[in-house]
Amino acid sequence: MKYRVILISLVVIVGAFLFSCSSNQADSTTDLDADAIRTQAVETYASSLTGLAPTFTPFPTLTPVRISVTETALSTTPEPSPTSNPCFNLLYISDVTIPDGTRLKPGEKFTKTWLVQNIGGCAWRPGFSFQHVGGDPMRGNPVTLTEAIPTGAKREISIELVVPSGINGVIESAWQMADENGIFFGDTLFIQILVGDVTTPAVTNTP
Repeated sequence: MKYRVILISLVVIVGAFLFSCSSNQADSTTDLDADAIRTQAVETYASSLTGLAPTFTPFPTLTPVRISVTETALSTTPEPSPTSNPCFNLLYISDVTIPDGTRLKPGEKFTKTWLVQNIGGCAWRPGFSFQHVGGDPMRGNPVTLTEAIPTGAKREISIELVVPSGINGVIESAWQMADENGIFFGDTLFIQILVGDVTTPAVTNTP
């Protein structure tokens, strides 16, 4: 009886041991199989990603292009200013009467005469006039030509003037020739007189 109990116990122990070994081997196999499955799944996923990943093509290198800009100066044409006809010209030659610095009395009447020459390429036509252009007019009136003066001809031009009253010192008046359109040309002619107690200035006509 005693031996039977011992035998049964041994059988139970051996059976339990064998069952335990079998269970551990199955678990190990199961673990190995699970690890293998996970590894294979990761490899497959990575392989699928590699196949689907787009191929990256780098952008081409851009070469900067230098643009040459040439500055163009604006061409501006000035407005033509009114000028006398180059065909007409007058040259001052000399004072015929009342040289500059002549002493006169207030209210005195006198005639101023200049000698001039037509040095232009055209004759001065009737209707051209000799007019006051500056200084004191001394009550003088314009002188209008009644005959043509050809190129190269010399003529005396006279103006009737009156010495201003109430003014002492140097009194000056300027006169110039103009065409029928009122456009002046040639030298400006001057008359300069002294009134009262003043020093005689050294001034002459300036062409």
